[in-house]
Amino acid sequence: MKRPNPNPNATLRLFCFPYAGAGASIFRHWSANLPPYVEVCPIQLPGREERIKESLFTQLPPLVQTLAHSLQGYLDIPFAFFGHSLGGLISFELARQLRIQQSPEPIHLFISGRRAPQASDRNPLLHTLPESEFLQELRSLNRTPEKVLTNSELMQLLLPILRADFSICETYTYLDEPPLDCSISVLGGLDDAGEPIELLELWRSQTRSSFSMYLFPGDHFFLHRSQQLLLETLDNQLCQLAD
Repeated sequence: MKRPNPNPNATLRLFCFPYAGAGASIFRHWSANLPPYVEVCPIQLPGREERIKESLFTQLPPLVQTLAHSLQGYLDIPFAFFGHSLGGLISFELARQLRIQQSPEPIHLFISGRRAPQASDRNPLLHTLPESEFLQELRSLNRTPEKVLTNSELMQLLLPILRADFSICETYTYLDEPPLDCSISVLGGLDDAGEPIELLELWRSQTRSSFSMYLFPGDHFFLHRSQQLLLETLDNQLCQLAD
């Protein structure tokens, strides 16, 4: 976990989980755009950015168990999770892992660009494809920014990370458990054909509390294209959580 702007006066922590292939740096500007009582805590997964030499996780259960252990010292004040795409799935299963451990649980989940976990992925085992086919699928799925796909040197660095992250999603098995007690907000892109509204709405069954959904201009990466609007929505939601 990274704490780029430690805030000893914070009354709420927002742990942020990136999408496949990305690192914590995608959240670097968020602190300046969210309420001053919120401490933004981007999660840096192993194998990327300053943790590039660490082993990558390829399955979800050991990853969430490791995260649950790592976050124990930071659950002393109310907290929420934000996760985009793969990050949404990680944050959901991490919330369930914390419940199993009888640890403090998040008061809210922001699930962005990710279908409900009970809705299976369309394309199993893409992570096993040869490199040329894997790159072709990445482009067709629009799950990796085009400026990254066209940078051959960067792609060679990212391919092992992307394969590992896709493996996490593609080997995931949803297990039926009681709904979470925390409220859930689902965020989606109006042009994200891979994560249609009807599959986003299925998150409603994963909470005993309130459910809301917000749609933004853009495709799967609306969190970049519509970042200011997204942050304004988060700001409003976080203010309500603080009331």
